[in-house]
Amino acid sequence: MALHSYSSKPMKKFNVGVVGYGWVATAHIPAINATSLAQVTAVCSSRPLDATELSRKYGSDITTYDSLDEMLANPELHAVSICSYPYQHTAQVIKAARAGKHIIIEKPLCLSLKDLRAMQAAIEKAKVKTCVCFECRYSSQFLVTKAVIDQGLLGELHYGEIDYYHGIGPWYGQFRWNTRKDAGGSALLTAGCHALDALLLCLGTDVEEVTSYDTKSRSKIFKPYEYKTSSVTILKFKSGRIGKCAAIVDCLQPYYFHTHLVGSHGSLLDNKFHSAKLKSNKNAWSTLSMKMLDSGEVSDHPYTTQFEAFFNALAAGKEMPLTSFGDAARTHEVIFAADKSAATGKPVRMTALK
Repeated sequence: MALHSYSSKPMKKFNVGVVGYGWVATAHIPAINATSLAQVTAVCSSRPLDATELSRKYGSDITTYDSLDEMLANPELHAVSICSYPYQHTAQVIKAARAGKHIIIEKPLCLSLKDLRAMQAAIEKAKVKTCVCFECRYSSQFLVTKAVIDQGLLGELHYGEIDYYHGIGPWYGQFRWNTRKDAGGSALLTAGCHALDALLLCLGTDVEEVTSYDTKSRSKIFKPYEYKTSSVTILKFKSGRIGKCAAIVDCLQPYYFHTHLVGSHGSLLDNKFHSAKLKSNKNAWSTLSMKMLDSGEVSDHPYTTQFEAFFNALAAGKEMPLTSFGDAARTHEVIFAADKSAATGKPVRMTALK
């Protein structure tokens, strides 16, 4: 449902319902309310919530629900934000699509290719608009990085590596469920997907073949994990490019989103670059002014920028740029190929995915 504006009247806001009230929801709600076109008016949670307290905390009039079906039946609700556990996403997204609600979905979308296809079919049939929280594409770091690429300062890229280093241990609230294979999934699915998605943003989506290996820290801290928490994935593109993505969620170090891109006219390393086109000193890096992705805290992620783009696109009746379901589905397909490669010890061609 698109909202319409008139010159004599301000545009009404989209009413958004949040599904699940955990860590990430506490970032989604203020970010949605900070946009110019949307407000959170409902929260559905299995835990008892005080509607008055939530309304006071977030500054919008919020109704609480313990039934998703009941919340989706509200005709005044235009969109939902899925902030529940990853293994709940598929059923909830399908229900929301069938109810005609536009959908924001936290990453990962789901934990299997079968579930991805089911979500895809429901969204396409309902013709609802979508936004997937690969919000790093809207970060200062990657908006600037992509601008450098698009301006041709690096020339034609032929190699890139983008890696995710973030120790997700018991000091994070999600640790209690993230350790489970049926909840976290893999190093790539649970968090490294941000880095792989950024790699596709920079190098393209024409992945031809994927090879991946995984392992696990011997630290007692990460022993509860039921899956291997470090992986490295090599991508071969139809264009001839090659890329590498490490997903390390069992490291003991500061958060680090490593980025290194190499092209025919120059290279970019995190917030530094060299371009032969600028005839600068080839023995020194030039520094780019950007806010780095240097924290795993959801409060530091650029959700408001991403959600503003989503609701602007929604008001125009268009698919949102950069992070629609279609964009994110391709990233997940590559992740599922990578996890299959790591499990079988063999390269996986994208055409072999079923």
